[in-house]
Amino acid sequence: MRVKGVNLIACGVAAIAMYLVGMVIYGVLFSAQWMALSGYTEEMLAPFMWKMALSPVMPVLGAIGIAAVIRWRNAQGPAAGAVTGALVFLFFSFSSRLYGYAYGPEPVGLLAIDSAHLLLTNVVGGAIIGAMK
Repeated sequence: MRVKGVNLIACGVAAIAMYLVGMVIYGVLFSAQWMALSGYTEEMLAPFMWKMALSPVMPVLGAIGIAAVIRWRNAQGPAAGAVTGALVFLFFSFSSRLYGYAYGPEPVGLLAIDSAHLLLTNVVGGAIIGAMK
């Protein structure tokens, strides 16, 4: 099913994969490091856990955005989709994420973890959408 030339099924599959990448990075691999670098404790975050309900929105919007850029570029196949995802990461996600590091006391390790997450989600999402174009 397509809307404005965007394959919504591909976007759904990509969004699920992007969400899973985030679960692995923040829930399995770097949970303790992220908490230590951010300065948060579980007690500090507990009142805000309700916001986790919003977490599916981010990969859905990201997948739709990547799909639009893939369409505009007329990128064909998973490799071209992955490259498009990497470009979206560099010029939009990373450049936006860099503000928090450049203008605050944020440690470079936190920037690295968050940037790795954004790079992987955009590349994986782009590869899936490119493959399903």
